[in-house]
Amino acid sequence: MPTLSDARFESAAALLPANVRRAAVALSLERKICAEEFRLRAGRPFSIVFPEGERTVSQGGILDPSLPLILTGEDIAMTLETASRGSAHSVLESVRAGFITVGDGHRLGICGQAVVRDGEISTIKMPSSVSIRIARQIKDIAKPLMSELMSDGRYRSTLILSPPGCGKTTLLRDLVCQLSNGGRQPSFPGMRISLIDERNEIAAQFSGTPQLDIGLRTDVITGCPKPQAVMMLLRAMSPQIIALDEITAPEDIAALACAANCGVGLLATAHADGIDDLKSRPLYQTLLKQDIFKHVITISMTSGKRVYDFAGIGGG
Repeated sequence: MPTLSDARFESAAALLPANVRRAAVALSLERKICAEEFRLRAGRPFSIVFPEGERTVSQGGILDPSLPLILTGEDIAMTLETASRGSAHSVLESVRAGFITVGDGHRLGICGQAVVRDGEISTIKMPSSVSIRIARQIKDIAKPLMSELMSDGRYRSTLILSPPGCGKTTLLRDLVCQLSNGGRQPSFPGMRISLIDERNEIAAQFSGTPQLDIGLRTDVITGCPKPQAVMMLLRAMSPQIIALDEITAPEDIAALACAANCGVGLLATAHADGIDDLKSRPLYQTLLKQDIFKHVITISMTSGKRVYDFAGIGGG
């Protein structure tokens, strides 16, 4: 019987054209379990993203750049037809942010010739590249951190830091799940969380239902810019914690400060190599001066494995 991770891989591979799918499913179980994305580019080799980087995949599931499986525009078109259940044209017209979410929560990023109307992308024609993010989660990785996040039974706002591709979203998802579900102790029954999933990659909602486990007491808003989403959630959902991915703009910080002033706990991520790197960036200097976050979790890679370091953080 396949593991959950293997099943997710097979589900995502089912979106690939037959010849490409054969190469993908021929990989070893170990490689399938740690695969993160399929990359398809017209006129270039098929590749898969693993924690250690992107690797070329040849026929027979061999990771060998000297035997590339070269993709065609027809492969790209066929992938979109399969993912959209035969409605690729309508799907392309709905690609405002460059990606779509399909069954089982897999996310397709699409590149090609953008058609712009009134200053906004209305569709993408002649698609040339597709990335398929395999919707999966690593359960319970946040459990060892839970005791650190709580102080006298209260959650303290926490910021997750790492360079791109080191697993911020994966850890964020499991922290949301753990905080939402709570522990077995009566002193921690679980918390009401509002999750801002702007790019729909945390909950991976499909037809309104999360495809990944985000906990029993989590409400999700997708497709909405973070500043507007924060204000909507404060008014409508009375959250105890607001969780979101990637603080990237001054408007995000202003909205988070508003939420903190309303007594709401915060859980967020940011791109940085560590606290010193965070403090060196003007945007995050403003964030730190607000003294919104009390804890920081830094993710680093050691020998191909993710390491989580927990520390307190002060303002300024």
